[in-house]
Amino acid sequence: MKAAFAFLVAGLGLLAPAAALAHHSFAAEYDAKKPVTLKGTVSKVEWTNPHARFYVDVKDESGNVTTWNLELASPNVLTRNGWTRHSLNVGDVVTVEGAQAKDGSQMANARSVVLADGKKVFSGAAGDAIPNQ
Repeated sequence: MKAAFAFLVAGLGLLAPAAALAHHSFAAEYDAKKPVTLKGTVSKVEWTNPHARFYVDVKDESGNVTTWNLELASPNVLTRNGWTRHSLNVGDVVTVEGAQAKDGSQMANARSVVLADGKKVFSGAAGDAIPNQ
């Protein structure tokens, strides 16, 4: 019995660092000095922990489409800020303001989103002091 318990504790100890690495700070991933404003069509929504994500297809002036990966706060924080699982839907046209990833990829932390119905909502991530309107 003691051996089984020791094995369980050791196994959990191996998983803890992986979980800690999965979560990151804003400053580790995103550059607040690289603001982006994107308008496009929602192509996917992931309402999962530790951060909800959605993907937006953005067309440039030449008609080329780029898919952006946009991170939000956790579903719990979003819910407390007035979001629901259905605030964003595939096919919705939205405008997003946020900070681009430090590596310059098409990934950003979404600070605010103007939804298809015109309502502006905020992610509630660290540093957001503006309540939903």
